[in-house]
Amino acid sequence: MSNTLEQYQFEIQKCRSLFERKNADYGSSWRILRPSSVTDQILIKALRIRSIEEKGENKVGESIEDEFVGIYNYSIIGLMQLKHWKDEQEFTFEEIMNMYDSEKKATQELMLKKNHDYGEAWREMRTSSFTDLILMKLNRTKQIEDNDGATIVSEGIDANYRDMMNYAIFALINIHN
Repeated sequence: MSNTLEQYQFEIQKCRSLFERKNADYGSSWRILRPSSVTDQILIKALRIRSIEEKGENKVGESIEDEFVGIYNYSIIGLMQLKHWKDEQEFTFEEIMNMYDSEKKATQELMLKKNHDYGEAWREMRTSSFTDLILMKLNRTKQIEDNDGATIVSEGIDANYRDMMNYAIFALINIHN
């Protein structure tokens, strides 16, 4: 388990570093996105991964790893937007990074709990299965969004974003092993 945490933290630090650099370049331009638009951005990235996996060819140049990093970061944006998208408020660089770190920490804690219960079953999975699971979570998220957030017995949108974040990190660990 200690190796998992070390690998997990290594991958999320790469995600955070890219988010931080992009935030320095673009500011909080993503604040304009409605949560459903964030979900669609993640969908585009997941569908691109699946297309590359199936075709075996990448013509754009951004790697599958880059797209999994994007899924992780857009999922954090989704979590932040769920809480703040109706606010007209702009956030400082520091406030955004603090929100990012808070979501990152909560998602890592969820991973540790689930990893304990599932016994690291994810290590036996193929990278393509993580892509499919992310796509399934996206379909669920879109359905919940189309129902104005209402669910009967299902977890909410935030839980789906957190699962997608963890699947993306597991895929990155898998790719780099």
